[in-house]
Amino acid sequence: MKSLKRGNKMILVPYPAQGHVTPMLKLASALLNHGFEPVVVTPEFIHSRIANQVKEISCISIPDGLEEDTVRDFFAIEMAMENNMPLHLERVVREFLGDVDGRVCMVVDVLASWAIDVADKCGVQVAGFWPAMLATYRLIAAIPVMIRTGIISQTGNPKEQGAIFLPGQPVLSTEDLPWLIGTITERSSRFKFWIRTLNRLRTLRWLLVNSIPDELHDNNQQNDQLIITDGSQDYTRVFPVGPLMEDNKLALSKNASFWAEDMSCLDWLDMQSPGSVVYVSFGSWVSPIGERKVKNLALALEASRRPFLWVLGSACCEGLPLGFLDRVWRQGKVVSWAPQIRVLQHKAVGCYLTHCGWNSTMEAIQCKKRLVCYPVAGDQFINCAYIVKVWRIGARISEFGQKEVEESLKRVVEDNEMKHTLMRLNERLVGKEARSRALANLAAFANDIKKSFQM
Repeated sequence: MKSLKRGNKMILVPYPAQGHVTPMLKLASALLNHGFEPVVVTPEFIHSRIANQVKEISCISIPDGLEEDTVRDFFAIEMAMENNMPLHLERVVREFLGDVDGRVCMVVDVLASWAIDVADKCGVQVAGFWPAMLATYRLIAAIPVMIRTGIISQTGNPKEQGAIFLPGQPVLSTEDLPWLIGTITERSSRFKFWIRTLNRLRTLRWLLVNSIPDELHDNNQQNDQLIITDGSQDYTRVFPVGPLMEDNKLALSKNASFWAEDMSCLDWLDMQSPGSVVYVSFGSWVSPIGERKVKNLALALEASRRPFLWVLGSACCEGLPLGFLDRVWRQGKVVSWAPQIRVLQHKAVGCYLTHCGWNSTMEAIQCKKRLVCYPVAGDQFINCAYIVKVWRIGARISEFGQKEVEESLKRVVEDNEMKHTLMRLNERLVGKEARSRALANLAAFANDIKKSFQM
């Protein structure tokens, strides 16, 4: 552990996945400017990947209690969070409490809600952190209402296929609910995870959201809002402090990648014509599409005759058609991991075929890249609904057939109205006014926490 000065300690606990650790590190960096000494706590397997990449904040590790050869998927990590990690986090919190006379607080990723119980047990103030858009949080928070009104069963299954209407949000299908992933047993387990999470959130006084201020407020509204959670709590103050991403004044820390980035793709992009390349990436957490779909997408990209840069893990390369890499070596490049921000900033990239993860969505808008959407799991469906129906900066595809892929790419690349819409949305996200409002929200949260130390 790096040496720490005596002062206001802010212990931050992300959910142990790349898309959660990255914004939490950026939040930690932003809190440095508000008189806090942030300490990011991760399991050992995450710590070993990021510790040497993060310079200005402290990162410490705790054991997850899993065997070394255990595949750390959603269910293994959930077991570790519930059964193994709380005791180790409690030890860390109590050590800091003894060091700084009680001036310790915590920020806990909502998906790591087990750490809220640790904070309560240790008697320290705790805020929640939602690393995605507020609209997805509202969907999760609406679970009790959806059960009462008969949209879903007590186990989270839709009682009938149809539409979900939430105030101020695009229409979703019942099949787009975030926990409907995998087998019936897996879906049930994921739903129980969210029920347990909601129960723990009832005590939160603050919620930091990695989201657009305009998503929550009109310009004349105050910096907080009440979220009523099934009538069981009075209120939670909500602070939109995003988007937390590179080149945003809120974000001082670089992306700490879990995997080695193949920088050769930037040299390859330098040799391509401006706006010609299709960038393809389905993120890091959920195994995205399976061998059959990998093969179909490969054939569709080849048939399009468009240059492409495809981020495809080594395990997924097994799904590529026989001889594919030899045939497309002039047309495309396949890498295991890429420096995504630098890729999206590159003038050669014309559009992004994406799973619609929140970080990827925000980075694409930041870099003014139009989107072809293939959501896979979790919050990606509601993100896609905003991209296609609300913001109108992309198109959704349902399969990787050659005709559908080519038509979608053509529509997105050639749509001038979409280009102008993206420019306006970019200003709303990362323009001077947006940054000012996000900074003001973060300052208001910091002041609230400091006042709590005096109570």
